[in-house]
Amino acid sequence: MEIKFGLKAAHEQFSPEELLRQCELADSSGFDSAWASDHFHPWFHTGASGGFAWVWMAAAAERTKRMSIGTGVTAPILRYHPAIVAQAFATLGHLYPGRIKLGVGTGEAMNELPLGFTWATLGDRAKRLVEAVRLIRELWTGEFITFKGKYYRLNNAKLYTMPKKPVPIYFAAFGPKMARLAGKYGDGLYSSLTHNTEHFRDVILPAFRDGANESNRDPEKLGASIEMQFSYDADLDKAATSIRKWAGALLPVFFKYGISDPREIEENALKVGVEEIKKAWVVTDDAFEVAKRAEGCLKAGFKEVVFMSSSPDQQMAIKTVGKVVIPYLKENFAVKR
Repeated sequence: MEIKFGLKAAHEQFSPEELLRQCELADSSGFDSAWASDHFHPWFHTGASGGFAWVWMAAAAERTKRMSIGTGVTAPILRYHPAIVAQAFATLGHLYPGRIKLGVGTGEAMNELPLGFTWATLGDRAKRLVEAVRLIRELWTGEFITFKGKYYRLNNAKLYTMPKKPVPIYFAAFGPKMARLAGKYGDGLYSSLTHNTEHFRDVILPAFRDGANESNRDPEKLGASIEMQFSYDADLDKAATSIRKWAGALLPVFFKYGISDPREIEENALKVGVEEIKKAWVVTDDAFEVAKRAEGCLKAGFKEVVFMSSSPDQQMAIKTVGKVVIPYLKENFAVKR
């Protein structure tokens, strides 16, 4: 199994310029991809950023030579009409053939409610997502499309600029139901290490494979990527402090209910202790702890680890992953397999 390594480009935390610098460094340090968060509002208020992922992706693809660039993830169901998503990623795929990926998901209220949409149940949003992906793929045939779905309509719509190579669509999944949909309708799975690796090995990835088999596809030919969160620094107190802003992203309430104000999310996140956050994040002064957690993801069955760093010194963290973590994983995981 070929393994790959990505960098999470967190638009909530860093300016677009800083993320471009990080991407350029990652590209020269052995990373294979960059996955950009696609948000309208960030997960926190104080010191937050909020660049537009699609514009940034084009700049990142220009600045780098090898890396694929994708969204982790876009919600093509409310604030984005799926036809506009199809057009945007067709253009990116035309300009940067073979280097663009579209990650899709059911979204978060903080991105949709500020634009006047009503927050629906997860079940309804999942149905919208499946229909949206079907619409996107139909437009990518290059034909005139009339589409009459439950949620979306097209009347003789056609894209005139097409991707030069197929743009793979990865479904975000954190539970078995969405993982099954990812296997059934997606070209890959995109998840985040919110549980121990055994949960993904025993629950998420089997559901993903079941979905692929249900649609008569070989799951081994599909992608499977997972974000692995870490903070690395010689000063452990600094490493721990730097993850504090992400506490809100660990609270399920913000995925289920209509809470969209970053100030409210930040206020509630203050109730989460650092020790609780450490259950999802690797906080360390030892690069091999990062490597071991990533190795666990690969052993669980993922094919790509996307390093989500909130380290005090991002440049140092990226260099360390490139010099220590990636070579270790390429050598030792291949041997142990």
